[in-house]
Amino acid sequence: MSILGALWLPILLSAVFVFILSAIIHMVLKYHNSDYKKLPNEDAVRAAFRGTNAEPAQYIIPHCADMKEMQSPAMQQKFAEGPVGVLNLRRPGPPTMGPSLTQWFLFTLMVSIFVAFVAAHSAPADVVYLDVFRVVAVTAFLAYGTAALPAAIWMGKPWVVAAKEVFDGLLYALVTAGTFAWWITK
Repeated sequence: MSILGALWLPILLSAVFVFILSAIIHMVLKYHNSDYKKLPNEDAVRAAFRGTNAEPAQYIIPHCADMKEMQSPAMQQKFAEGPVGVLNLRRPGPPTMGPSLTQWFLFTLMVSIFVAFVAAHSAPADVVYLDVFRVVAVTAFLAYGTAALPAAIWMGKPWVVAAKEVFDGLLYALVTAGTFAWWITK
C-alpha cells in the first residue's frame, strides 16, 4: 500500500473536521460578518455597473495596461482622485452555496493530501505525537494561514480581515495536525 493510501483516513477526516470548523466559524461564531462593508449609495453603484454590461471577472480601478502608462499625468490624476480598488463581479442571480461548499471541501481535501505527503516523508521511524503534530501544523498553516496575505499585500484587502483569515488558518492547521498526529501515533 502506498504511503498516501495508508493515510486515507486522516486525509479524509481532517478535511471533514476543517469543513465543520469552518461552518462553525461562519454560521455560529460569525466574526467574519463585519468583513464586508456596504457601499454608500449602493443602488446607484449597482445601476452604474449594470449599465456597463461588465461580464463576471476581476477588475482594477483605475486600470492601466503597463507601468509606463501608470506614470502618465492622466493616470496619476485618476489615482489621486480615487477610488482605487479591486472589484470581483459574479454572474447575476442569487448566490448558490452548493458549488462553493463543494469547492471548499475539495480544497481542504487537497491540503490534507499534501500535508499527508509531507508528514509521511518527514516522520522518523520512532514517531511521537508532538513530532507529527509540529510538522503537520506548520505544513497545514502554510496552506490555510498564509493564503490571505497576498490579497492584503497586493489587492488592498483590509489587514484586519486578513488577520481573521490567518487566525482561521491557524485553527484549521491545529485541527489537521491533531487528526494526523492521532492517527499516525495511535
